[in-house]
Amino acid sequence: MSRVPLPNQPSQPVDFDYPGMATNVATVTALQELVVHLRREQAKAQDLLSALSFSLRSFNNLNQFLALIPLIASRVTDADAAALILFRPDGQVSLEQLYCHEGQQCRNIRFALENATRQFALQDDTTGKKNLLLDQNLEQQLGEEYRWFSTAILVRNFELCERGRLYLFSSDPTYEWTETHQKLAQLVADQTAVAIENDALTSQLRKQERITRELEIGAEIQARLLPNYSPTIDGVALAATCKTANQVGGDYYDFIPIYRQLPTPRQYRLNQADRWGLVIGDVMGKGVPAGLIMTMTRGILRADALHHHSPAEILKNLNQVMYADLENSNRFVTLFYSEYDPKTRTLSFSNAAHNPPLLWRAREDAIERLDTDGMLIGLDANTEYQEDQVTLAPGDTIIYYTDGFTDAAGPNGDRFDEENLLAAFEEACHTRHGPQDILDYLFERLQAFMGERNQNTDDVTLIVMQITPMLLKF
Repeated sequence: MSRVPLPNQPSQPVDFDYPGMATNVATVTALQELVVHLRREQAKAQDLLSALSFSLRSFNNLNQFLALIPLIASRVTDADAAALILFRPDGQVSLEQLYCHEGQQCRNIRFALENATRQFALQDDTTGKKNLLLDQNLEQQLGEEYRWFSTAILVRNFELCERGRLYLFSSDPTYEWTETHQKLAQLVADQTAVAIENDALTSQLRKQERITRELEIGAEIQARLLPNYSPTIDGVALAATCKTANQVGGDYYDFIPIYRQLPTPRQYRLNQADRWGLVIGDVMGKGVPAGLIMTMTRGILRADALHHHSPAEILKNLNQVMYADLENSNRFVTLFYSEYDPKTRTLSFSNAAHNPPLLWRAREDAIERLDTDGMLIGLDANTEYQEDQVTLAPGDTIIYYTDGFTDAAGPNGDRFDEENLLAAFEEACHTRHGPQDILDYLFERLQAFMGERNQNTDDVTLIVMQITPMLLKF
């Protein structure tokens, strides 16, 4: 019967000669050392990964961040060397970074990686599996001398895309790519993927900011080119506005003073031109290209109007000058050009396939369309344009408009169309007073048709011209 020590009494000294006792103590000691080692390795891995995460959050240079990747990967996996290979958007494969201790082993690994990527560049990758081809090339270069492991760097843009691979190498024949080592390597690769994706998003954001700024500058320039006020014309009241769907639009309108002789400073100051060119146009399309064409159209028109050509001649000259530029752009211009003589109250006009302006005759209480035959600007270099004229009376009102008005869609998809515009214009002429009041009413009717939540997807321009009852004397 064994003797059990009483409480608070010292136990008997351990007899290490007891069979198996020394072995058990050694095993326990070894286990304790192993636990300490594992904890130390775990703490090291956590510290390294934490440093990598901090770098990821704070980096502003992708290349500096990528330089850390092989170093961190080799440290957390106890590998001898690590390399980062990236797949470029243009299809090229490059050795981005390599970490290893200088020596023959490092030179061997670098030589193998450079040869593997060079051979890949010469191969026709019809399968789309860069990783398999690269691994096969590397295996041929390294042979059995090194144990190595690779993992993918996957970036998610619109779909999951492999942007590179992280390689780790060991020359120790007893080294094993354990599940823990593989997970740690994949974790570093995932951090690399996040950095690449963040850099791409940052670059895209900066590019978008530049585009936005350029559009703002374009919009500012265009706003300066469009009239910022309606000129004072004897016997005429005017109102006009242009609402662009984008920052830069393709609609165009202008008031061009035309003098028979070189004007005096007083004529300039008082807008006392002999005639006035009233023009409205629409470039097919929207955005910067349409805005540039609109700007070119304005410059050519203003220059040609000074030569006292007729409206039909002006459109013919404009078409011939712009044809070569518009032919290859798949863009065309509709344009209505008119000239008003305040002394005779005569409006001469020519149309290049633009929406015909609407003339409300106050005395007859009837609406006419002002139209002539003519093709789009830029469609046919040999187009001939027709010309017509009308004499206006006090109270007569004309609206010039672009197709953004009649093509505006309602909640059900139906268009505002010309019939609705005719009805709204007639109502405005009966109930509203002055061009600005008429203009505001027409836009109110348009917005009511589209619905408060809907916005027009096209540029909308409107000019209202009304002959006043009393004419000023010259």
